[in-house]
Amino acid sequence: MHVLASGLHPRVRSSADGSHYTSDGELPLIPGIDGVGRLENGELRYFVLPDTRQGAMAEQTLIDPRRSVVLPEGSDVHALAAGMNPGMSSWVALRRRVAFAPGSSVLVLGATGNAGRMALQVARHLGAGTVIAAGRDAKRLAALDADSTVGFDELERAADADVVLDYVWGRPAAAAIRAIVTARRDRGRALDWVQIGSVAGPDLALPSAALRAANLRVLGSGQGSVSTAAIVEELPGLAAAITSGVLDVEAETRPLEDVEAVWDEAVARRVVFVP
Repeated sequence: MHVLASGLHPRVRSSADGSHYTSDGELPLIPGIDGVGRLENGELRYFVLPDTRQGAMAEQTLIDPRRSVVLPEGSDVHALAAGMNPGMSSWVALRRRVAFAPGSSVLVLGATGNAGRMALQVARHLGAGTVIAAGRDAKRLAALDADSTVGFDELERAADADVVLDYVWGRPAAAAIRAIVTARRDRGRALDWVQIGSVAGPDLALPSAALRAANLRVLGSGQGSVSTAAIVEELPGLAAAITSGVLDVEAETRPLEDVEAVWDEAVARRVVFVP
């Protein structure tokens, strides 16, 4: 595969530093877990790599065509490289991990990050009736395309959500669970709490009463809890939504030669490296 673009996702950083749960920490390592490129026959494809030290941040890489999807000519390769990974986190969660019904109310914890912003769009695209954004930064929350926004200190206002997509975990999520369970009008109605990211910490102290006092179902969504085959089956739908512009993706394109300088740079958009 001749690589045209590859995203610098949090998953890429955590794999490189050995902190991701799938990482073996072995070096040398070429980072990069996905990207867009051309095969020798000219086909334009989005691809996802297996756990490998021969990653996508290179001029060329090796792919398994079964873990890729053909793209139409003229596709925005930078948007796809930036958006497929963060978009897939919520897309797979709603399509594969919960019985998501049209009209459901979805609360996104950590909605101001790249994946969280995409989760709002994905939830709406897949049929959510109400989309609620939760985060710390009031200014960034106000700029989001959500039906309503809440700070972490007022989550009781979102207590009647059907699904929570949790990108934060740690102490903020523990406090959120207590607030939402306590304020929920019908505690017998199912609340699916889907753990996706852990930017606030890998561990959570969950009171046993939270599980007894409400119909709270906590589950994870990610590599392992969703099979590779299932993830691959979802690639065409998400790629089509990004390609058509239904899902808006903000990409920050940088030359691959600047990878060392850009690696830890804080940018609002998802960085995409171009060889």
